[in-house]
Amino acid sequence: MIRAGIIGGAGYTAGELVRLLVNHPAAEIAWIHSESQAGKAVADHHSGLVGDTDLVFTDWVDLDGIDVLFLCSAHGKSHAFWEEHPCPSGLKVVDLAQDFRDESEGYVYGLPELNRSRIAGADKVANPGCFATAIQLALLPLAKAGLLQGDIHVQAVTGSTGAGVKPSPTTHFSWRTDNLSAYKVLTHQHLAEIRRNLGVGEGLHFIPVRGDFARGIFAVAETACSLSPEEVTALYKSFYAEAPFTWVLSGPVDLKQAVNTNKCLLSLELHEGRLVITSVIDNLLKGASGQAVQNMNLMFGLPETAGLRLKASAF
Repeated sequence: MIRAGIIGGAGYTAGELVRLLVNHPAAEIAWIHSESQAGKAVADHHSGLVGDTDLVFTDWVDLDGIDVLFLCSAHGKSHAFWEEHPCPSGLKVVDLAQDFRDESEGYVYGLPELNRSRIAGADKVANPGCFATAIQLALLPLAKAGLLQGDIHVQAVTGSTGAGVKPSPTTHFSWRTDNLSAYKVLTHQHLAEIRRNLGVGEGLHFIPVRGDFARGIFAVAETACSLSPEEVTALYKSFYAEAPFTWVLSGPVDLKQAVNTNKCLLSLELHEGRLVITSVIDNLLKGASGQAVQNMNLMFGLPETAGLRLKASAF
């Protein structure tokens, strides 16, 4: 069994990660560290795990007693962690923060549809951002075919869990419900990794929007395209033919089809030389913890889908 340790165990992504790992056929959790919840039962904090685990949050770490470490703390804290803890030889690391998404310090960017073989041979993987996952999967087939031309415009709506577990004025129910708002317009931090991996520089423009729902990302990208509907569909289906979680649908997609799964669902529409790609994911799964487990599976030579055959609600 793969023994896993988790840093930053009190957050939403850590809660989802625990839910996945306690049901994983080839992994077990050795410990879950949390500065704020140390000594408390994990299931008392992540109440959806009642009956699934009797683990207690720790205030200590034992890097020599695990095979893989998941870093689920806030952005910037991964750097700080490694300044205080030497990394044992052979330990595999999946960082869910943005600290190493530039592939510094030996990390591989962990988008399997882009870097599957590199992830499989890596000891350190930097998990992509949630917006970055949805947007890159919408545009990667065009980018790799050299067909991204001119300006690319993206709008994406995210659920409140994307802001993390710590309350803020824009995550309270009374403000968020029945409400929409744009934020970090054209300046969102995920733009750096998106532009770098797609090779589009300043030509990609992104407006993120806060939605009045808890989880999921609904992204719509629009760009010039000279292909026919048949050609663009064939391009996308061929590109994702070996990707077990990314699907090109023949009709429209909606958020409920992807929420609570590790899937990215895509739909394509051509209108007078403009291609509109809709991409939907669960921000906590394919956009975070599900993709982290997907990367772990690749790093340990397991089937990519191990522990991730999750199903969306029928309603």
